[in-house]
Amino acid sequence: MTAHSVLDVDLHSLDGTPADLAQYAGRPVLIVNVASKCGLTPQYTGLERLQQRYAERGLTVLGVPCNQFAGQEPGSAEEIAEFCSATYGVTFPLTEKIDVNGESRHPLYARLTGFADAEGHSGDIRWNFEKFLIGRDGTVVARFAPQTDPESDEITTAVEAQLG
Repeated sequence: MTAHSVLDVDLHSLDGTPADLAQYAGRPVLIVNVASKCGLTPQYTGLERLQQRYAERGLTVLGVPCNQFAGQEPGSAEEIAEFCSATYGVTFPLTEKIDVNGESRHPLYARLTGFADAEGHSGDIRWNFEKFLIGRDGTVVARFAPQTDPESDEITTAVEAQLG
C-alpha cells in the first residue's frame, strides 16, 4: 500500500465488526456514501448490478451509510441492513454509518475528499451517492458526482481499466 492508500483506515462494518479494508489490496473498490431515503436511493440497483457484473474479476462495491444530507439515512444498522437487502437485494458490504463532511468527518473521507472529479470538484461530499474508485494500490483513481449512474459508461470504463 502507498502513503496515499485508503486501505489502512480503521473502519467498521455495518454489524460493528472491523471492516479490514486491507483485504481489498490488489483489487479495485468503488466506495459510495449511501442513504435509504434519498431521491438517488434507486442507485442501489445499479450498484448491486456492478457488484454482480464485476465481482468475479475482483471489484467490490462498498456502501458507506451517511445521515448528513437532509437526514436521509436515519435508520439503525439493523434497519439499514434490512432495507438494503429486502428492497434492493444488496449483497455488497456496507460499513458503519459515518460522517463524510465537517469536523466529525471520518478519516476515510478525509483522504477521499482531496481527490478531484473530472469537473475539478474536490473537497466536501456534495450529496448522497458520490462515488470514489479505488485502484489496486489503494489510492483514489476516479471520483464521480452523486448523479452519475453507477452503470454509466464513465464508471464502467474506469472500473474495467482497473480490472485490466
